[in-house]
Amino acid sequence: MKSFWLLKGFFRTHAWRYALGVVWLIMVNSAQLLIPYLLGHITDQIETRQVAAVDLWMFVGYIMGIALVVVSCRFLWRIFIMGTARKLEFYLRDMLFAHLQKLSVNFYNEHKTGDLMAHATNDINAVRMALGPGIIMLTDALFLTIATVFIMSQTIDFRLTMLALLPLPFMAGLVLFVGRIIHVRFKAVQAAFSDMTHRVQENLSGIRVIKSFVQEDAEVDRFDKVSYGFVQKNMDLIRIWGLFMPLVQFISGISYLIVLSYGGILVIEGTITLGAFVAFNTYLAMLIWPMMALGWVINVLQRGASSMERLKVLLEKEPEVVDKPDVKEVDRLRGELEIRHLNFSYPDGTKVLEDINIKLPQGNTLAIIGRTGSGKSTLANLLIRLYNPPPGRIMLDGIDINRIPLAVLRRDIGYVPQDVFLFSATIHENIAFADENLSRQRVEEAARLAQIYDNIVEFPQQFDTLSGERGVTLSGGQKQRITIARALIKDPALLIMDDCLSAVDTRTEEQILKGLRRFMTERSSIIISHRVSAVQDADEIVVMDQGRIIERGTHDELLKKGGLYQQFYHKQQLEKIIAESRG
Repeated sequence: MKSFWLLKGFFRTHAWRYALGVVWLIMVNSAQLLIPYLLGHITDQIETRQVAAVDLWMFVGYIMGIALVVVSCRFLWRIFIMGTARKLEFYLRDMLFAHLQKLSVNFYNEHKTGDLMAHATNDINAVRMALGPGIIMLTDALFLTIATVFIMSQTIDFRLTMLALLPLPFMAGLVLFVGRIIHVRFKAVQAAFSDMTHRVQENLSGIRVIKSFVQEDAEVDRFDKVSYGFVQKNMDLIRIWGLFMPLVQFISGISYLIVLSYGGILVIEGTITLGAFVAFNTYLAMLIWPMMALGWVINVLQRGASSMERLKVLLEKEPEVVDKPDVKEVDRLRGELEIRHLNFSYPDGTKVLEDINIKLPQGNTLAIIGRTGSGKSTLANLLIRLYNPPPGRIMLDGIDINRIPLAVLRRDIGYVPQDVFLFSATIHENIAFADENLSRQRVEEAARLAQIYDNIVEFPQQFDTLSGERGVTLSGGQKQRITIARALIKDPALLIMDDCLSAVDTRTEEQILKGLRRFMTERSSIIISHRVSAVQDADEIVVMDQGRIIERGTHDELLKKGGLYQQFYHKQQLEKIIAESRG
């Protein structure tokens, strides 16, 4: 239950709503407690023939009045308790989403999307149930039990009450024992739901790959196994829950048996009246609900506590990349970059970069080329601090990159990732992602620079064309150029293009680079590519291999050295000649 402490901010603001809801709920219960008394009173009057028609009509009026009070107050406690639980659901979902936005990239490398989706749906719903219906049932169980037992013992017969309550300790023990089992099994259900959600999410994201390899049946079989596992975990929970409720009802039945046998004797002996016996049975019937509700409360609270524990683990995850305490006030970056003896390893210990030294003056273009896995993209990720670089190794405008506010760093660096991602929105919204208030004119200018404008205006809805999920309605080259436009519209001081021209032809690539050279006259740029044609006009080219810089210089200088760069050049020239001869 300590995990619920994370919601203290919500309770501080909304505790009065819960308190008022509990007041209305107690008023409902108090009004209901009058009905057995009235039934007993009218029964005694009928038995002694002391009742008149007017008395019966008065009795009906009392019942109707109580019913109106119950209806009004029940509406109010639903608004204040159930309504506040819905507000809690909203609060918790927003808290979780905002926290997920803050977490570092490495967190998403270690956690499955399906599992995170389960947290945002099943777990939050379970917490809402615990702090909505759970509070209602708990209040009912406590108030009705205490009030009913007091009335039964003080106004009817103490001995009969004690005998009727004899089964209660057995019920309490049953609830505690079964509650622990329910807690464990519900956690297993939530984990199985996460696995199933992950399987569905991954399958739908990769549906084109599945179809191209004719693996639909195989994927159905895999899903069937995961889905069956989810059903089995639920069946394990249902079995214990299915056994629990009949046992509760059986124990309740024993109470009725005691009351009917001993209470009947008391009526025959004249110790209590028939009306008191009727009232007692009605009170006992009212007592059965809180006794059963206690089981429901344990179940709902155990589920809520289990889900809140899972959410707590997430919400207490600290982002690895944050602004340092000694962060400097920086208004705008110029784009002057220096990297000094940079070494970097991933959190799992894999060494990626070794002794990297680079100097990029403002307004110059640096090109990085190398084989796959040579560390090029990792270097780009460090420049925008998706991972924390070692202190004092990467300097921007003479400032340690760790001391530049993250918001400023990422605002003034335009990054075009290797893994192109477009949101399921219009082309305009995708290009203007950095600021939704950007004008259509700015969006069109960025599109022209990225050589995608002509393609966009050919679409029936032009810039209002929906790109589809992950840009499914666009070609690979169109998606790459839209992401370039998305980076350019920020007017960055430093532009990083991570192998983002691989899906365009050499002619389009040349036009894009030509436009960028004009745009980046006073801005710095880093072009990462595996194609020599994309990097040959850079002010400096560095060649990376196995995490190290093995060559550096201009295009002509590197060709003369006869190293890896020259190998890339001759290989790609040969591929170009073969492609042209086939064309």
